[in-house]
Amino acid sequence: MKLTRSIYVVALGLCLAGAAHAAHDHHHGHEAEVPQKLQLNAGKKWATDASLRQAMSAINEAMGKALPLIHRQQFSDAQYQALAGSIEQQIAFAIENCKLDAKADAMLHLIIADLQGGAEVMSGKTGVDRHDGAVRVLRALKAYGQYFQHPGWRAAQG
Repeated sequence: MKLTRSIYVVALGLCLAGAAHAAHDHHHGHEAEVPQKLQLNAGKKWATDASLRQAMSAINEAMGKALPLIHRQQFSDAQYQALAGSIEQQIAFAIENCKLDAKADAMLHLIIADLQGGAEVMSGKTGVDRHDGAVRVLRALKAYGQYFQHPGWRAAQG
C-alpha cells in the first residue's frame, strides 16, 4: 500500500510540475495546492483534457459492467482485484498524460484520491469490505461529473 501511494504522490507531483511549467505562475508544492473540498471554477465545471476523459470513461464503463454482479453479491475477490487494477491503470494513464491547468489539476486530485482509495479497498489491501471500495469509486465518478466538463457524462449507476 505504501508503494502504491508513493507512486501516486510522485505521479501527481509530476502532473502538477507539468501544469506549473505551462502556467509559469505555479510555484507551490503538491501539499499547498490540494484543496480540501471540491468546488466549481467560478460557478462553472472545470476543464478536462482528452486523456482524462478517456481514463474516466474507461473507469466508468468498467464499473457499469461490474455493478450488476456487485449488487447481487456475485462479484468475487478476484474480480474486485482485477477491477481495482484496471482503475489504477486508468488513473496512471490520466496522470501521465495530464494537460490540465494547475487549478483544475488540484481539484482533480480530490477525485483521484477517492478513486485510488476505492481501488485499494477493492483490491483487499485495507481489510475493509471490498464492496465499500466500489461505493467510494461510484461517489468519485458522480463527483467528477458534477465538477468537471465531460460531454455526455453519465456516472455508472449504483
